[in-house]
Amino acid sequence: MVRKPGGKNRKRYHNRDYIRKNDRIRAREVRVIGPDGGMLGVMPPEEALKIAKSHALDLVEVASSANPPVCRILEFGKYKYELSKNKRNKEKTSKRIKEAKFRPRIEEHDYMTKVRRSEKFLHQGNKLKITLMFRGREMEHINLGMNLVRQAIKDLEGVGKPDDEPKLNGRFIMVNLSPLPQNQRVLRFNSLEEAEIEEPDDEQAEEMEDEDEADTDAESGEESE
Repeated sequence: MVRKPGGKNRKRYHNRDYIRKNDRIRAREVRVIGPDGGMLGVMPPEEALKIAKSHALDLVEVASSANPPVCRILEFGKYKYELSKNKRNKEKTSKRIKEAKFRPRIEEHDYMTKVRRSEKFLHQGNKLKITLMFRGREMEHINLGMNLVRQAIKDLEGVGKPDDEPKLNGRFIMVNLSPLPQNQRVLRFNSLEEAEIEEPDDEQAEEMEDEDEADTDAESGEESE
């Protein structure tokens, strides 16, 4: 017999961000922290709610997995705001990895543009992945590509340091750079004001890079004929 959706067999959706408060707290007993931060002890939630109401505050479950669950007497709106602010700060300070893509025959202007953007990203405390890609007969000039990657590392030494030596992996040379401690970072290619501005991903630059690769493919094809 095929069970229809819904009814007794339907699984209930649980929102992990849901916070129980006041009469929504289902535990038989809770450990209560008072409005001044002091421990009030273990008691039934009904008793704790009476104390909260006497202070014109809410009883909020702050540790549901504890045994018994921990509840605090506080202003629920302010508590939600603090949680939201802490989450935003955590997301803002979480480290990202940005990839800077180079080619062995990159023009000086394009090289400097990538170095400036890489310097900004490291200055903002993020990790950087440098990737140099070979195509066609460019594989005959691996030393040229390796020297270019090492030059980029040297140009960025004021804001970051390599996690390891650059390595050749197939048609790619790759190395990861980690930002220096904030008080040790020295800018060479950006002003402090410029370095503080966060840039969105530059889709136009990626499209231009793809066009360059297509041109190289065409040239490689002509060379091989």
